[in-house]
Amino acid sequence: MLQPCTLPVALTRVLFPLRKCFTAPTFTTFTMLVAGLFAQPATRTVRGMLTGAGLARVWHHTRAHRFFSAARWDPAQLGLVVAELIVAQLLPPGSAITVAVDDTLCRRRGKRVHAAGWFHDGSAAGRAKLGFGNNWIVLAIVVRLPFTSRPVALPVAAALFVKGGPAKPDLAREMLDALAERFADRAIHLVADSAYGCGAFAGLGEAMTMTTRAKTNAVFYAPAPPRTGKRGRPALKGDRIGTPAELAVTGGWTPVTVTRYGVTGQVRVIERVCLWFGTWRTDPVRVILVEDPSRSTKTGKSQRYSIALITTDLTSPAAEIIARYADRWAIEVTFFDAKNILGVGQARNRVAHAVTRTVPFGLFAHSILVLWYAAAGHDDNDAALRRIAAPWYRTKTEPSTLDMLVKLRRQLIAARFIPESPRPATTQEIMEVQLAWAQAAA
Repeated sequence: MLQPCTLPVALTRVLFPLRKCFTAPTFTTFTMLVAGLFAQPATRTVRGMLTGAGLARVWHHTRAHRFFSAARWDPAQLGLVVAELIVAQLLPPGSAITVAVDDTLCRRRGKRVHAAGWFHDGSAAGRAKLGFGNNWIVLAIVVRLPFTSRPVALPVAAALFVKGGPAKPDLAREMLDALAERFADRAIHLVADSAYGCGAFAGLGEAMTMTTRAKTNAVFYAPAPPRTGKRGRPALKGDRIGTPAELAVTGGWTPVTVTRYGVTGQVRVIERVCLWFGTWRTDPVRVILVEDPSRSTKTGKSQRYSIALITTDLTSPAAEIIARYADRWAIEVTFFDAKNILGVGQARNRVAHAVTRTVPFGLFAHSILVLWYAAAGHDDNDAALRRIAAPWYRTKTEPSTLDMLVKLRRQLIAARFIPESPRPATTQEIMEVQLAWAQAAA
């Protein structure tokens, strides 16, 4: 069975700073459930985590269930400590923090599941985009790792959307403010899709910026003219500039070289500092229209640009803003990996306390996995070994989340079967190791 003292040393080093979020007994349960989540190749229910940890015959299953439903720990506090580890280990000192926000649906069944309902599921395969389950708003820190060419989003906060409660942008703003308070000495750049381009993010302050996608019906205005000295209320906005389509017709396209989605290419842009008065009132914003010649674009009356971005960052180059917004896609990849590789959302909790803790637990485990791999798990031969095991991956040059998980599983297996005293391994132990090693890649 897995015991705390037999966990890989590198994993223990990642988990130990999280101890301050728990009591001593709860931290022991936490470490075992995290290890069980990583080691379990089958369904990652709460009992599945306990089985993966090798403790199904040692602990009563209620100990694992009570960890989520009744134990004393706060997912928000845990996420902030995970964020501290990410910033300290994966970001350069003093650098800005790029944060992506989006929501995702964890599908559930049953009438008594807390906060479950029908929601749009943009990641669903096929044409059925409506699903029943829990809707989560997630904040993730976007980092660039030396062994990957594309950015990686590591979740550090998650809030459950409850119908009749605060709106999704309000929940996201609350989590963002908590993150900004924890990292008051750093600039934070928030990127989000158009659903979060609303008044909830007005007045971010000088230390934070937001970049989002403009809707086609957004209307922009010139900054307010100088005061005339006459009596009466001063103007809050200038002349109407128009919608993104109307701005695109004015011309003035400038070529810009930008790197996004792992590819460097040239696009054309139009920039304009203005007011998005209907949403952010008098906060100055910069509109960046992007025309990508490599993609088909609509022409004529409706649209002749690929994308319209709105940002409160008035100083960074346009190429940096475009690349920053493209990094938002990393959170979509994280959602896919967390659900399909780590099994986030498979737990069958129903009561409020357990539901609001289980998904954040799994998302933070994804961040812990990447932290472990970046600190001690990566080897330059990992991709080559994967090509040998799966020769159809001829162009594979970078480790995936699955590769990271398989490597950690095998280290957990090695730690699990280390004998207490030096002696030859028995035939039964050898067979168990071989079986577990094969299941690790399942």
